[in-house]
Amino acid sequence: MTPHPTVLDRLRAANGNRGGARIALAFARWIAMLAVTFTGLLAITFFIGRKIPIDPVLAILGDRASASAYAAARVQLGLDKPLVDQFLIYARDVLHGNLGVSLLTANPVIDDIRRVFPATLELATLSTFIGVMIGVPLGVIAAVRHNRMVDHVARVIGLAGSSVPVFWLALMGLLLFYARLHWVSGPGRIDPMYDGMVDTRTGSLLLDALIAREWDVFANAFSHIALPAGVLAFYSIAYLSRMTRSFMLEQLSQEYVTTARAKGLPERRVIWRHAFGNIAVPLLTVVALAYSYLLEGSVLTEIVFAWPGIGSYLTGALLNADMNAVLGSTLVIGATFIALNLLTDALYRVFDPRAR
Repeated sequence: MTPHPTVLDRLRAANGNRGGARIALAFARWIAMLAVTFTGLLAITFFIGRKIPIDPVLAILGDRASASAYAAARVQLGLDKPLVDQFLIYARDVLHGNLGVSLLTANPVIDDIRRVFPATLELATLSTFIGVMIGVPLGVIAAVRHNRMVDHVARVIGLAGSSVPVFWLALMGLLLFYARLHWVSGPGRIDPMYDGMVDTRTGSLLLDALIAREWDVFANAFSHIALPAGVLAFYSIAYLSRMTRSFMLEQLSQEYVTTARAKGLPERRVIWRHAFGNIAVPLLTVVALAYSYLLEGSVLTEIVFAWPGIGSYLTGALLNADMNAVLGSTLVIGATFIALNLLTDALYRVFDPRAR
């Protein structure tokens, strides 16, 4: 004989159903927010491309094209259609992975981006890693030793990171560490003699060289990336140390820290487990933002160091009026920024129950 469900069983089932409905609703909101944000990004890139005073037909055919060829090209590119129809066609092509053909390389833009984006990703990832490993502990120590020498050094680094132009620091780095001291290799990602010696698996030369156990290639690639990564890492250290210091100063003034110290807990446990534990989740958002800024803001660094990333690709496209490449690169950078922010928001909700 099947037992009848009790009132408690019914309440549990109802709570479970409501929990599932809340999760489904939250997921639907997340998808809707992603769709709206990406649509806005598409609209911005499209209308910027239409408002820039560069005629895409003349960029393709040249200034000496005949009137009939010019009109035929406009029809072929869909420029004779209303602006709304042009946007719908553009959105459809983007969703199918079609970003047009680059005038500079004669390759599909999406293929060019697949080729250059891993270099930017490798540079930004290494720079962010260095920034986290140095900037976060520096910010914590600066907050603990408030108004002492370490704190003053951290504040000077934060001020320099906010005021020193990145291209100047990159040029000074090349002059000192490459031209004078010969500690690192020069511009570029790798010496020509090592190019193609390892198979491309991850997109990162360092990781691919480690996987292939090509230690000479790894040493050469590291010698090339050390200086540009160090330059970008300086700005990451400045930003992360400043934010960490601010978060920690706020937490160290809270009553629970005074209570923990009054109970006789070790100072290291009070700082790293209690105070730092409370800033770990918001600090995750700060790290993700710093990573996003490095991905989209490494253009000047890539130009100075001739780093073959998306920043150099975008600059070359701008100088040659290659609007398909410009809009495609802008769209990919913007989509990456959106994805990282949404991922950070999701992790924030996972690790912080108060945000659920």
